[in-house]
Amino acid sequence: MKKIISVILTIFLSFSLIGCSQNDQKISDSLEEKDWESILESSRGTTVNFYGWGGSDSVNKWLDTYVAPRLKEEYDITLNRVPMNIDDILNKLLGEKQLDVKQGTIDVVWINGENFYTAKTNGLLYGPFTEKLPNFNKYVDKDSVEVKYDFGFEVEGYEAPYGKAQFVMIYDKDRVTSVPRNHQELLQLVKENPGKFTYPAPPDFTGSAFVRNIIYDIVGYEQFMNLEPDKELIREKIQPAIDFLKEIKPYLWREGKTYPATIAQLDNMYSDKEVFMTMTYNPNSVAAGIQAGRFPQTSASFVFDKGTIGNTHFLAIPFNSTNKEGALAVINFILSPKVQASKYDPENWGDLSVLDNSRLSDEERKMFEDIKVGKGVVSLDELLSHRLPEMPANLVPIIEEIWLESIPEGE
Repeated sequence: MKKIISVILTIFLSFSLIGCSQNDQKISDSLEEKDWESILESSRGTTVNFYGWGGSDSVNKWLDTYVAPRLKEEYDITLNRVPMNIDDILNKLLGEKQLDVKQGTIDVVWINGENFYTAKTNGLLYGPFTEKLPNFNKYVDKDSVEVKYDFGFEVEGYEAPYGKAQFVMIYDKDRVTSVPRNHQELLQLVKENPGKFTYPAPPDFTGSAFVRNIIYDIVGYEQFMNLEPDKELIREKIQPAIDFLKEIKPYLWREGKTYPATIAQLDNMYSDKEVFMTMTYNPNSVAAGIQAGRFPQTSASFVFDKGTIGNTHFLAIPFNSTNKEGALAVINFILSPKVQASKYDPENWGDLSVLDNSRLSDEERKMFEDIKVGKGVVSLDELLSHRLPEMPANLVPIIEEIWLESIPEGE
């Protein structure tokens, strides 16, 4: 996906998926001309296939037990959640594009960053569509950089914001007495406690974010915002950070000879007290981990003094969705204040809202204010004051390649 998107090999599977399309779905030949009430009417009684990462029990539960029942009750839409890694989703869509499959099985896809860059540049998405959404127009700041751009790549209405993320690190206060506020203090802490820290190997999403945060802390971020995707130029720019990652490697878990493959594996290691830190793109997840008994009660999160990377995740509609009306209805529903507030609650997910607070009514604002974010969470003011922009999407896979070449596993 991030380097070279492969073509689906089994052509018969692609054609069988066509035959499995919902025949009760109402396909519009002129969706652009429909008003919102007509779109909602066309979506009633249909099934919307929602594809995306399924690696979080809390996220899956929220979609299945909060979003799906309310969509059925309010709009008579059946939400069919299909867990699938984004690599496989993009492979599937690219294969269907090349085979000219006009009736796909994906209606909504959870996507962002370099995945969106790949999908949009390959013509895999329907759009622009965001101007069709009443809640987008009413509650979202369209001029916000984090809405207009995804990892430095212009969105142009081909995806709608779903939630916001910001990288934080989580530590056990019983085991870490002094929180590192920069890469140098982290190195010192790890040297004094060998084997108690590690990070997921890129291209794991969170592990890759950790590497980029180290780059930012050492060489800054401004120089990358308009940088050409030239591998040797990027290697030169990030070399001080690569040197740091080499220096810290012998003091990591298992002496840096291997790395966790996923953030879920690192979370489990933290829960089992193999390591004294984990990391996440969800700043509120520490409270959920404590409440669920997965994390120690003494867990807390922190950010570096120079800040950490924040980004927005989005929802998009594939080019060959057979239920674009239903997809629009689902995305608009998710952009409502009550749904965004439910998503923000750490008991459900803890995902940050994408709505502009100044556009909310007093009653709508109170829904968010009444939510208790729980123990160990960095305050929203501190997060926002330490929020840094993502790198352009086309630089990320190059950095991951350089990491794999420079810090190989098993060396």
